[in-house]
Amino acid sequence: MQNIHPTAIVEDGAKIGDNVTIGAYCYISSRAIIGDGCTIMQGAIVDGKTTLGQNCKLFYHTVVGSMPQDLKYKGEDVELVIGNSTTVREFCQINAGTQGGGGVTKIGDNCFIMAHVHLAHDVIVGNNVIIANNTAIAGHVEIGNNAFVGGMSAVHQFCKIGEYSMIGGGSALSQDLPPYCICEGNRAHMRGLNLVGLRRNLDNKEEIDNIKNAYKKIFLSGCCDARCRTRVIK
Repeated sequence: MQNIHPTAIVEDGAKIGDNVTIGAYCYISSRAIIGDGCTIMQGAIVDGKTTLGQNCKLFYHTVVGSMPQDLKYKGEDVELVIGNSTTVREFCQINAGTQGGGGVTKIGDNCFIMAHVHLAHDVIVGNNVIIANNTAIAGHVEIGNNAFVGGMSAVHQFCKIGEYSMIGGGSALSQDLPPYCICEGNRAHMRGLNLVGLRRNLDNKEEIDNIKNAYKKIFLSGCCDARCRTRVIK
């Protein structure tokens, strides 16, 4: 069963799963694939070649799958893929990929993307990632599983954000952030380990201790010269 508001525009060719709700004044592209149980709220746009997994929620006036904001884009066949049970809040924009980045922007399962976030072309986001309000993620950024990006932050293109890491609110990240670490500031500096996140997600205390020891050896002992940290926040 589908619940599609009469003012919504669903183009011929769109594949709509079971138990999908599409609100007033939405637009669904002919190449969209909407998984079972999705909710697309008033004014949202699912553009281009976009796939939504099961039980996703797109809130009011969100735009997903729109053309990449890249001057090199010349109309190539590109796409956006969003995993299961991911929520995208009000006024977010998520662009499709570009040929130079493999042609796909990809968001994993169980992600929570808060209001007014922009995810640019070719961004790859893992599972269980939280991105807080008014954050801008530039093209080709990779975000690992269980990472948290604080509100009003900006991440430079091609940066890699490791799993279980945390970026403090209002930060500007211009270099890679290793897994399990916390950074904050403009420009962002490493502040330590995300111990709260590790303890919430890892039951093995020995594993956490090993991560702490590795952090101390790499970043606090002075044994690592500048060359091996060129692309990593210091």
